[in-house]
This record gives sequence, C-alpha cells and structure tokens, in this order.
Amino acid sequence: MARPTLVLATGNLDKVAELVELLGDRFDVQPRPVDLPETIEDEDTLEDNAIKKAFEVATATGQLALADDTGLFVDALDGRPGVFTARYAGENATYDDNVDKLLGELDGVEEERRGATFRTVVALLGPDGTGMTAEGSVEGIITEARRGQRGFGYDPVFEPFDGDGRTFSEMDLEEKGDISHRARAMSALQTAIERNPLPGI
Repeated sequence: MARPTLVLATGNLDKVAELVELLGDRFDVQPRPVDLPETIEDEDTLEDNAIKKAFEVATATGQLALADDTGLFVDALDGRPGVFTARYAGENATYDDNVDKLLGELDGVEEERRGATFRTVVALLGPDGTGMTAEGSVEGIITEARRGQRGFGYDPVFEPFDGDGRTFSEMDLEEKGDISHRARAMSALQTAIERNPLPGI
C-alpha cells in the first residue's frame, strides 16, 4: 500500500531534519515547494500561525501539509519572545542575533528567574481545510552562556529540566528527540491521527 504524501510547510532545513526524523516512514514526505511564497506569520497565537502555514501549502499543492510554530516563553520576560521567537531580534534575524538579544535581556537575572517553556503547535491540514492540531512543550532554564555545537535556534541556551543538565545543543538529534517540545507535539499528533484518521491516511 502506497504511503500518503505529506508536504512540509517549513522551509527551515533544521526543522525539516527534525520533522523527517520524527515522522519516520509513515508518509512520503515532500519538501515545501521552492517557488511558493513564504507565509507571513502575523497571527496572535502559535496555533493560528501553524494552521495558516499548513493551509497555504495544502491549497497550493493539493496535498496534505504539516506545519509547526514554536515559541519560547521566558518567565523573567513576561513570556517573551513568545510568538515572535523566530524574529525576536528583527525580521531577518539570525539564530545568533536572537540568542544575543535574549542573553542581553537576561543579563544579571538570577537562575531561579530564568525559567522558560518551549511550546510547539503542529497543524496537519488537507487542501479542503480539514485537519487537526496538537501541542507539545518542555520546561527548562535559559543558561547564562551558549553551550554545545548541535541543534539550532535557542538550543545552545536552553537546558531542559527533563534532561541531564545539558542544553539541547549538547545533545544529538535522537537524544533531543526523546524530550523536545517538537517531539512531544508530533507524538500527540500521531495519537490524534490514530483516534480520528484524516481521509487518505
């Protein structure tokens, strides 16, 4: 039996690598079409941004599409950067730009106030707009300096409580995949699919 086609709504190659690893071999995973304009993430919530991205790709390709939106919510910053996580230091910010801004804003903040939560919402939609969402989160602290060479985004400064004292950047992909927010969101999505399968899955 042929595997159903699934198009990834993200063009971020780091996210693509994680999602492909987490999806396994259930789907025939296809990349986001290179000629498709980037989705403008202007919604107020992670869920709405994920739905918007998935719907645009699903309608453009005529295939099932998977999108995610992730936010880092830092206690001492009243939940910032939140929905602006990917562009915290500006629309064209690099990973380093965002981390530099975060560390700068937390300079001098004691460890007990450096708590943070990574949240991911994934949306799986067909071209007719039907689909589902799921969420995953992981709590931890923001370290005072970067540690590790792996991962991407804020991984060098996020130390999860469910880990062993290392940041996400000090873990390999499999280790991070055991406890990460994105992995937990994908696990919740797989459960939702099993309970209420979409047409063609």
